[in-house]
Amino acid sequence: MPPRLTVQEVRSVYEKISNWGRWGKEDERGALNFITAKKRAHAATLAKTGDIVSLAQPLSTKTTPDNPQPVTHMMLHAGPPGVASLDYFAIAPHGMAFTHLDALCHVFWQGQMYNGFSDREVGRFGARRCAIDVTRDGIMSRGVMLDIARARKVEWLEPGELIFPEDLETAEKLGAGVSVAEGDVLLIRTGRHRRKAVKGAWDPRREGLPGLDASCLEWLHERKIAVLGCDAVSDAAPSPYGAELGLPIHIGTLVMMGVHLIDNADFEALAAACEKHNRYEFLFTMAPLILERATASPVNPLALF
Repeated sequence: MPPRLTVQEVRSVYEKISNWGRWGKEDERGALNFITAKKRAHAATLAKTGDIVSLAQPLSTKTTPDNPQPVTHMMLHAGPPGVASLDYFAIAPHGMAFTHLDALCHVFWQGQMYNGFSDREVGRFGARRCAIDVTRDGIMSRGVMLDIARARKVEWLEPGELIFPEDLETAEKLGAGVSVAEGDVLLIRTGRHRRKAVKGAWDPRREGLPGLDASCLEWLHERKIAVLGCDAVSDAAPSPYGAELGLPIHIGTLVMMGVHLIDNADFEALAAACEKHNRYEFLFTMAPLILERATASPVNPLALF
């Protein structure tokens, strides 16, 4: 299906959903401010059985069609003589391969990042504003998964396929009555990894990925989500809005709403756990690395039932 909005309409939506100044002109945490101590305490009560699920992909060192820039892993010391083995990793977290958290300084719109800070705040020195270390205390809240593939009664969404607000609402109804609320970590399953398991890896930069249509932005803003995660990259690829709005969801969430994004998660085990427990809400925890002035961090998000 084609996109619901024109480029000009998307521009108008950006103005409607802006959270700039909502938590003060110096704020760098954005929608993480929706996660209050009370919200975290309530989320902790969702851990009832002790079952835990990782939502991350492995940090692969192998070059594949969907991982053109694999992790570099070198051994600094291994085996005798000595009493220890030592290794070294180099990771480029952005892209469409590794599970990572985007900082609010990752994307710019008209020369600005979240809260109106200039793109000049990011340079060879890293990011002076809205870097990933604003999450140094970790992220803990209620997690909610909306299984869009299940809502559409398919095993997976095809590359380039768009998700619309009615898909989000259908998935809510099918999710044992779950309703996305203020401060939630919202996770969107497209079935990407189910497709990969059946059909094999593909190059997302050439063949695309499913994602949210820009018409979902107002829905996300109204629900006051704290974090958005996807087993793809939230934006559809290739962009249905062309080069001018290549990443409309990234712009709308990171820049305008201050919503951090989890890209390239793996929700297959989570989908099975949600079905097993007949609930699509859980305790969500994630502790990004404290990488000062960084634009992202590799992450291993956890769902605890």
